[in-house]
Amino acid sequence: MERYHPSEVYELFVRHMNTPRVVVDSGVCATATLVQVHSARKHGMLLEAVAALSEHGVCVRKGYISSDDGRWFMDVFHVTDAAGRKVADADALLARLESSLSAEALPRAAAGPAAEGLTLLELVGADRPGLLSEVFAVLHDLRCNTVEARAWTHGGRVAALVFVRDEETGAPIDDAARVRRIESRLRHVLRGGARCARTVLADPSAAGNLDRRLHQLLNEDGEADSRGAAAMTAVAVQDWGERGYSVVTVSCHDRPKLLFDVVCTLTDLDYVVYHGTFDTDGDHAQQEFYIRRSDGRPISSEAERQHVIRCLQAAIERRASEGVRLELRISDRRGLLAYVTRVFRENGLSVTHAEITTRDDMAMNVFHVTDVAGRPADPKTIDEVIQRIGTESLRVDEERWPRLCSAEGGGGGGGLFSLGSLVKKNLFSLGLIRSCS
Repeated sequence: MERYHPSEVYELFVRHMNTPRVVVDSGVCATATLVQVHSARKHGMLLEAVAALSEHGVCVRKGYISSDDGRWFMDVFHVTDAAGRKVADADALLARLESSLSAEALPRAAAGPAAEGLTLLELVGADRPGLLSEVFAVLHDLRCNTVEARAWTHGGRVAALVFVRDEETGAPIDDAARVRRIESRLRHVLRGGARCARTVLADPSAAGNLDRRLHQLLNEDGEADSRGAAAMTAVAVQDWGERGYSVVTVSCHDRPKLLFDVVCTLTDLDYVVYHGTFDTDGDHAQQEFYIRRSDGRPISSEAERQHVIRCLQAAIERRASEGVRLELRISDRRGLLAYVTRVFRENGLSVTHAEITTRDDMAMNVFHVTDVAGRPADPKTIDEVIQRIGTESLRVDEERWPRLCSAEGGGGGGGLFSLGSLVKKNLFSLGLIRSCS
């Protein structure tokens, strides 16, 4: 019989007691699937729940965050699939949430896609037309096979996560001299701009959620605070001194992963959400969060308030993929990315967002493209590119995202939540949690 030290028994007991309880119910609400997460308070737990929902591909239509300001909280989400219907695979969603929020999973960062056996490159620098084409050309020239990649551009900066392996052997690239050569070439490509470029060799298993890491890279780069143009997203931060909260309100165009981007930014800025509400009305979203810093204090200065506003605006707007969405599905081969992005560049197209995925020798890539000036691409140019790459492989996605992620969709009409709306509406009463209005 296996014996445990008393301290180990106590640790197992605490872990069991603090494991979040998740309920997924499609019968309570006529229009959405209800998700409840009840758990001991742990910094980052809300983000873990929202990330799991995002990774499962569901849309959060509305929800509530309730805390006793102590050790326990309850998060409630009303979710649908992309078409606005109830979630069909409720059991699979429950399993994903339980796995993501389990006591064993939380201490570990979820590895990036297919991270095992790969080398991760983190790239940050000044954006310019054709930059990603040059990056992939350099990697091909250095015999690096790009297996996975994510790239965002915003505010004149670019951040990218690129998972590579050796073209010949398929093994991770770990030779020190070769790594230095790769980093040197990529830094040369990323040169220019007011701030220096950087290329970092990172541990793929520590990449975590890739979207979160891209947010972090651009925030660390100072992209949010350096933007000169007025933001399109309405964000306000107010004080509620008698309760010791700062109240963050967001009003903007709704789109997939909006809640994740806001919660991710607040978490990485080291704020804790104690109460909150988020709702959608058609294509408009309104969010309100009652926050404190991790040390228990509210926002204390105007500079800090403005920094939070700018970071939230940047996080929301950098996700709004500009340009035409092109989907490429083709048998993977050496130099494929270098070739495809070169075709884009030669036809005057600039990649604003990219998502590169390889599964079972198939490349399944998504690109958002504009012209070199950032304007909508000429349809004739898009057609020429499709004809050159292959009509069977490359197509324009005319159904997903265009209404939610258009360039005009960053700002939102409608007013912000009032400071006391959370209390006035009794959002955390059991009656509202159990009903759907």
